[in-house]
Amino acid sequence: MATNCSGTPIEIAQWLRELGLEQYAEAFRENAIDAKILPTVTADDLRDIGVTLIGHRRRLLNAIADLATGTSRVIATSAAPEAKTPERRQLTVMFCDLVGSTALSTQFDPEDLRTLFGAYHLAVREAVATFDGFVAKYMGDGVLVYFGYPRAHEDDPERAIRAGLRAIDAVSRLDDRGAKLQARVGIATGFVVVGDLIGEGSAQEQAVVGETPNLAARLQALATPGHLVIAASTRQQIGELFDLEDLGRQLQ
Repeated sequence: MATNCSGTPIEIAQWLRELGLEQYAEAFRENAIDAKILPTVTADDLRDIGVTLIGHRRRLLNAIADLATGTSRVIATSAAPEAKTPERRQLTVMFCDLVGSTALSTQFDPEDLRTLFGAYHLAVREAVATFDGFVAKYMGDGVLVYFGYPRAHEDDPERAIRAGLRAIDAVSRLDDRGAKLQARVGIATGFVVVGDLIGEGSAQEQAVVGETPNLAARLQALATPGHLVIAASTRQQIGELFDLEDLGRQLQ
């Protein structure tokens, strides 16, 4: 816990959420950037941890400068998160999985495995950030991503597919201690209900209720290594933008 010059306590995940940049909370945690380190963070530091968009880096640097002058509008950690009325909205969900993670866990000691997973998470996070997706949750070797929340775009299904393809390519380029990594991706589009915040600290997330996240995870399981599978609902949204192969009916 730290304070700005007005004496208000600052908590990293909540600070990022106030800035609309909560997708970077995991990157800050993985790189041990806490409230004491935050005031010294530079543009190069932000780039190194995966903040690839210039606009996002500038927003973070401006907010860091605000902490020093006491003009930051970040709320105290003792305050409860602002409750939001559940809303129904269309979401495109991407689920990315690291292939062969169980086998990798037997090849590497825990510290090396953590480094490897960190590189994988960073590659996916950078791919997602390029298309303004929101990393909702890390689940071991899985990454759950929303397109359409918290910011919606008319082309969210297209953004999700391009992000998925970029993530697969980025992961395939990783070579950590001789381990060639591969990812596979499932994408689905549908209506969900976005509800209240659940969890605490960096584990906090917006509750999303609906079949779409589950469908994306199931489609990911159908994908072969290095490939991406999309739902029919997503296919209907993208027209002829991509070369596709019809896999037929796969899920009951």
